[in-house]
Amino acid sequence: MVDFFYTVLYEPLFNALIYIYDVSPWKDLGVAIIILTLLIKLVLYLPSRSSIKSQKVLQETQPKLDAIKKKYKDNREEMGKQLMSFYKENKVNPFSSCLPLLIQLPILIALYRVFFGGLTTDPDTEILVADQVGHLYGNLKDIYATTPLNSMFLGFVDLAKKGNYVLAFIAGGLQFLQGRMMMRRKPAINTGGSKDEGKAASINRQMMYFMPVITVIFGIQFPAGLTLYWATSTLFQVGQQYFMFKDKKTKTELPEVIDQK
Repeated sequence: MVDFFYTVLYEPLFNALIYIYDVSPWKDLGVAIIILTLLIKLVLYLPSRSSIKSQKVLQETQPKLDAIKKKYKDNREEMGKQLMSFYKENKVNPFSSCLPLLIQLPILIALYRVFFGGLTTDPDTEILVADQVGHLYGNLKDIYATTPLNSMFLGFVDLAKKGNYVLAFIAGGLQFLQGRMMMRRKPAINTGGSKDEGKAASINRQMMYFMPVITVIFGIQFPAGLTLYWATSTLFQVGQQYFMFKDKKTKTELPEVIDQK
């Protein structure tokens, strides 16, 4: 299983990163990470677009979902049927918003290994250690067995080291912006079941603040290269959400909410 992980995920990502670094005129690892991130996001663009749309629909239709659950709380079988009918009528897959995360998680783990151990160099020569050179393909192995690797971004950010507070807070801020964009279009709650709906909205608001805090904490603990990846990835998604919500074709309408009086 370990060999499979390294062969299928770690080595292709590691080699892609080093190749981009090698062919770029700047020889800047941070620029290579940004380019690699954009390529990964483009590959995941379609499932990510579907996820954002489904997440937005689920958020906007949450009052009706809560009303269905409340109405059939004593009949779980009927509740399941009503929910499935609701998802079918509104063309929503409740699991589709999880798909890009499930796809991205192994990639994120592989990138963590790349930034945590893949960029290990000899402190005296700045040449990749032998174990990492062994994961390179063809000419890259020949080149970087003797060529120093510069792990700096813009000349002063060491991407192989942990504890970069600036990048961590940038990533957290972008995470907050992304969550805020998802929340700001939510309509006012004024139905008969508004108490439950207000509770759901309160939880959503708490998550909007909680996730950025977690992002900052992890960003400080992780190598700066991984934090740069996360910040770039989130910025791409912010842009994607902006253009999706700007496009009238992707806007969703809140269906009529069941009155629970």
